[in-house]
Amino acid sequence: MLTLFALACLPCLLAMIVTADVAAETAARAMRRRLRALRGRRSERRFARDVGIKDRPVTTDPVGPPIEQIAADLRRLGQQRIGVATRSTVWFAAVQRAYDQRLGLACHELEIVEHLDELTGIDLDIERVRIEGELQNAGLTLVSVNAQRSQDQR
Repeated sequence: MLTLFALACLPCLLAMIVTADVAAETAARAMRRRLRALRGRRSERRFARDVGIKDRPVTTDPVGPPIEQIAADLRRLGQQRIGVATRSTVWFAAVQRAYDQRLGLACHELEIVEHLDELTGIDLDIERVRIEGELQNAGLTLVSVNAQRSQDQR
Protein backbone atom coordinates (compact mmCIF):
# COMPACT_ATOMS: atom_id res chain seq x y z
CA MET A 1 0.00 0.00 0.00
CA LEU A 2 2.83 2.37 0.89
CA THR A 3 4.57 1.58 -2.39
CA LEU A 4 1.42 2.36 -4.35
CA PHE A 5 1.03 5.66 -2.51
CA ALA A 6 4.67 6.56 -3.20
CA LEU A 7 4.24 5.79 -6.90
CA ALA A 8 1.11 7.95 -7.04
CA CYS A 9 2.86 10.88 -5.36
CA LEU A 10 6.09 10.58 -7.34
CA PRO A 11 5.00 12.83 -10.26
CA CYS A 12 3.90 15.56 -7.85
CA LEU A 13 7.16 15.29 -5.95
CA LEU A 14 9.19 15.58 -9.16
CA ALA A 15 7.16 18.60 -10.27
CA MET A 16 7.78 20.29 -6.93
CA ILE A 17 11.52 19.64 -7.18
CA VAL A 18 11.71 20.94 -10.75
CA THR A 19 9.73 24.13 -10.03
CA ALA A 20 11.23 24.82 -6.59
CA ASP A 21 13.94 27.04 -8.06
CA VAL A 22 11.34 29.12 -9.93
CA ALA A 23 9.21 29.50 -6.79
CA ALA A 24 12.25 30.43 -4.71
CA GLU A 25 13.37 33.01 -7.28
CA THR A 26 9.88 34.54 -7.43
CA ALA A 27 9.72 34.78 -3.63
CA ALA A 28 13.21 36.31 -3.49
CA ARG A 29 12.30 38.85 -6.17
CA ALA A 30 9.16 39.83 -4.25
CA MET A 31 11.16 40.25 -1.04
CA ARG A 32 13.78 42.40 -2.80
CA ARG A 33 11.04 44.60 -4.27
CA ARG A 34 9.41 45.02 -0.85
CA LEU A 35 12.72 45.86 0.82
CA ARG A 36 13.51 48.41 -1.89
CA ALA A 37 10.15 50.11 -1.29
CA LEU A 38 10.71 50.18 2.47
CA ARG A 39 14.21 51.63 2.04
CA GLY A 40 12.82 54.30 -0.26
CA ARG A 41 10.22 55.38 2.27
CA ARG A 42 12.80 55.34 5.04
CA SER A 43 15.17 57.53 3.02
CA GLU A 44 12.32 59.95 2.25
CA ARG A 45 11.53 60.28 5.96
CA ARG A 46 15.21 60.70 6.79
CA PHE A 47 15.60 63.40 4.14
CA ALA A 48 12.50 65.22 5.39
CA ARG A 49 13.81 65.06 8.94
CA ASP A 50 17.26 66.36 7.87
CA VAL A 51 15.75 69.23 5.91
CA GLY A 52 13.44 70.12 8.79
CA ILE A 53 10.09 69.18 7.29
CA LYS A 54 7.81 67.85 9.98
CA ASP A 55 5.37 65.04 9.30
CA ARG A 56 1.93 66.50 8.95
CA PRO A 57 -0.88 64.53 10.53
CA VAL A 58 -3.42 63.28 8.04
CA THR A 59 -6.63 65.25 8.41
CA THR A 60 -10.00 63.84 7.55
CA ASP A 61 -11.66 67.24 7.38
CA PRO A 62 -13.64 67.74 4.17
CA VAL A 63 -11.96 69.98 1.65
CA GLY A 64 -14.99 71.09 -0.33
CA PRO A 65 -18.55 72.02 0.53
CA PRO A 66 -20.69 69.66 2.62
CA ILE A 67 -22.23 66.73 0.76
CA GLU A 68 -25.72 68.04 1.59
CA GLN A 69 -24.95 71.27 -0.28
CA ILE A 70 -23.55 69.32 -3.23
CA ALA A 71 -26.72 67.19 -3.34
CA ALA A 72 -28.93 70.29 -3.24
CA ASP A 73 -26.91 71.86 -6.07
CA LEU A 74 -27.19 68.67 -8.12
CA ARG A 75 -30.98 68.61 -7.65
CA ARG A 76 -31.27 72.29 -8.61
CA LEU A 77 -29.02 71.96 -11.65
CA GLY A 78 -30.81 68.76 -12.66
CA GLN A 79 -34.11 70.66 -12.71
CA GLN A 80 -32.54 73.41 -14.80
CA ARG A 81 -31.22 70.82 -17.27
CA ILE A 82 -34.78 69.56 -17.81
CA GLY A 83 -36.02 73.00 -18.93
CA VAL A 84 -33.58 73.14 -21.84
CA ALA A 85 -36.13 73.94 -24.58
CA THR A 86 -36.72 77.48 -23.34
CA ARG A 87 -33.04 78.41 -22.93
CA SER A 88 -30.09 79.16 -25.19
CA THR A 89 -27.34 76.68 -25.97
CA VAL A 90 -24.81 78.83 -24.09
CA TRP A 91 -26.99 78.70 -20.98
CA PHE A 92 -27.43 74.94 -21.31
CA ALA A 93 -23.67 74.43 -21.71
CA ALA A 94 -23.02 76.48 -18.56
CA VAL A 95 -25.58 74.50 -16.57
CA GLN A 96 -24.18 71.23 -17.90
CA ARG A 97 -20.64 72.25 -16.96
CA ALA A 98 -21.75 73.24 -13.45
CA TYR A 99 -23.65 69.95 -13.11
CA ASP A 100 -20.55 67.98 -14.16
CA GLN A 101 -18.40 69.87 -11.65
CA ARG A 102 -20.83 69.09 -8.84
CA LEU A 103 -20.96 65.44 -9.92
CA GLY A 104 -17.16 65.38 -9.72
CA LEU A 105 -17.22 66.91 -6.22
CA ALA A 106 -19.79 64.37 -5.04
CA CYS A 107 -17.72 61.52 -6.48
CA HIS A 108 -14.61 62.85 -4.76
CA GLU A 109 -16.37 63.11 -1.40
CA LEU A 110 -17.88 59.62 -1.68
CA GLU A 111 -14.73 58.10 -3.23
CA ILE A 112 -16.40 57.08 -6.49
CA VAL A 113 -14.24 56.83 -9.60
CA GLU A 114 -15.34 59.23 -12.34
CA HIS A 115 -14.03 60.14 -15.81
CA LEU A 116 -16.06 63.27 -16.62
CA ASP A 117 -13.05 65.37 -17.60
CA GLU A 118 -11.71 62.76 -20.01
CA LEU A 119 -14.85 62.06 -22.08
CA THR A 120 -16.92 63.93 -24.65
CA GLY A 121 -20.14 63.44 -26.58
CA ILE A 122 -22.26 60.36 -25.97
CA ASP A 123 -19.54 58.81 -23.80
CA LEU A 124 -19.83 61.77 -21.43
CA ASP A 125 -23.61 61.34 -21.28
CA ILE A 126 -23.21 57.65 -20.48
CA GLU A 127 -20.67 58.47 -17.77
CA ARG A 128 -23.12 60.98 -16.25
CA VAL A 129 -25.83 58.33 -16.09
CA ARG A 130 -23.40 55.84 -14.55
CA ILE A 131 -22.27 58.33 -11.92
CA GLU A 132 -25.85 59.32 -11.11
CA GLY A 133 -26.61 55.64 -10.50
CA GLU A 134 -23.52 55.22 -8.32
CA LEU A 135 -24.48 58.29 -6.29
CA GLN A 136 -28.04 57.01 -5.90
CA ASN A 137 -26.64 53.67 -4.68
CA ALA A 138 -24.47 55.57 -2.21
CA GLY A 139 -27.62 57.18 -0.78
CA LEU A 140 -27.49 60.58 -2.46
CA THR A 141 -30.93 61.72 -3.66
CA LEU A 142 -30.57 63.51 -7.00
CA VAL A 143 -34.25 64.03 -7.84
CA SER A 144 -36.07 66.66 -5.80
CA VAL A 145 -39.44 65.88 -4.23
CA ASN A 146 -41.20 68.46 -6.44
CA ALA A 147 -39.77 66.96 -9.62
CA GLN A 148 -40.81 63.47 -8.49
CA ARG A 149 -44.39 64.68 -7.86
CA SER A 150 -44.62 66.37 -11.26
CA GLN A 151 -43.41 63.18 -12.98
CA ASP A 152 -45.89 61.08 -11.00
CA GLN A 153 -48.79 63.34 -12.08
CA ARG A 154 -48.00 62.87 -15.77
